[in-house]
Amino acid sequence: MTDHPVPPEPTIKQFRERYETYAQLPPTGVPREEVLRVMREMAAEEQARWAEGYASGCVYNRDQDHIDFLIEAYAINSQSNPLHTDVWPSAVKYESEIVAMTASMLGGGHIGGGPGSPDGVCGTVSSGGSESIQLAMKTYRDYFRATKGITKPQMVVPETAHAAFDKSAQYFGIEIVHVPVGPDWRADVDAMADAVTDDTVVIVGSAPPFPHGIVDPIEELSEIARERGIGFHTDACLGGFVLPWAEKLGYDVPPFDFRLPGVTSISADTHKFGYAAKGTSVVLYRSQELRHYQYFTMTDWPGGLYCSPSFAGSRPGGLSAACWAAMVSIGEEGYLEATRRILETASTIKAGIEEMPELRLYGDPLFVIAFDSTDPALDIYRVNDAMTARGWALNPLHRPAALHLCVTQRHTQPGVAERFLGDLRAAIDWVRENPSSEGGMAPIYGMANTVPERGLVAEAMLDFMDGWYRLR
Repeated sequence: MTDHPVPPEPTIKQFRERYETYAQLPPTGVPREEVLRVMREMAAEEQARWAEGYASGCVYNRDQDHIDFLIEAYAINSQSNPLHTDVWPSAVKYESEIVAMTASMLGGGHIGGGPGSPDGVCGTVSSGGSESIQLAMKTYRDYFRATKGITKPQMVVPETAHAAFDKSAQYFGIEIVHVPVGPDWRADVDAMADAVTDDTVVIVGSAPPFPHGIVDPIEELSEIARERGIGFHTDACLGGFVLPWAEKLGYDVPPFDFRLPGVTSISADTHKFGYAAKGTSVVLYRSQELRHYQYFTMTDWPGGLYCSPSFAGSRPGGLSAACWAAMVSIGEEGYLEATRRILETASTIKAGIEEMPELRLYGDPLFVIAFDSTDPALDIYRVNDAMTARGWALNPLHRPAALHLCVTQRHTQPGVAERFLGDLRAAIDWVRENPSSEGGMAPIYGMANTVPERGLVAEAMLDFMDGWYRLR
């Protein structure tokens, strides 16, 4: 990368400009060899960024051998559809065992007869963390409407909770109450308790939340829910496959799972640190009674009896098969070793950031490392632009302005942590030496972080998403 980067204008249409664009079906089919050539070229160009550890999160596993293994597992099951369990009973095996293994890992081993038993922790496989969260929120809405007659349901969440909770509120007509976090960037227990009303159906905590990586006080929050007789959801989409192993390795991990009696549901992403292929997650419930309110059934459709456990009807069974393959092939020993490497790499990066006087770390996170600028004259978003010019893809945060790096196995490759710290130091120096440079995303992030009219920001985001589908 250049020593004096000028952040490029980002584009989501670079491949449309360089390859044939199809606004309608071609009159005759393009030869398969040509189709595959184009796909390989685009994939190779994209891979250069994430494979070498330049991306925050995104790709969580480390080895190409593992990726090839998942591809083969998917290929074997590429025609499988869990909607048709009579045709593909293997899908039942894969998904029930994914749920049981995840529940056992997250404190469900000593509840009732254990995972997979009628009175044990249970759940379903979903398409990702957002669906797991949405399924849980829909479940609480319906459960408390049926059992307590609550018709105007409300959820209480820390302001750092994932955007999927807001999506759930919008989709399912649930009022969402955002509670400011405390000075330690964790959910404020007293403020959360004060926000609970007679219409509250669920309280939420994150382990950890996406922005700053600091685990919420789940024990205290879940006790509030237990005392009030309402649900408590731990969003462990990020940490579900890291924190249990970090605890076994001796790290200080606050309690967050079903070992706490007030926790009634958990979301955990198998396609993140579970090292499955993208497109799977797990949502768990303390009881089958609660899970039943997630399901959909129809008994009088002319097409016959119809039921589905999650939002989708037909689903790619190959993803569930690849997820099962990942989990059983890695095993406890593999997850422990992966977590050890990640946390050791994160410690190196945190120590390096702490040595830079211009930067401030947010707390002492385990693997999601957030930091901002201690100097008002040093725009952290311009630092991000300079890092982007050096090939990095970090996550810009809002309110307050900050950046974060989610450490994955990609960053545990030799030299990646040192490269990150060296590039970060160089990016800070470049911004200081070029105070009047323009371009990049810094003006956009800066505007979005400060403009009081949020509707304007939303309109810009709508236009951006429209751009995904424009051909010109």
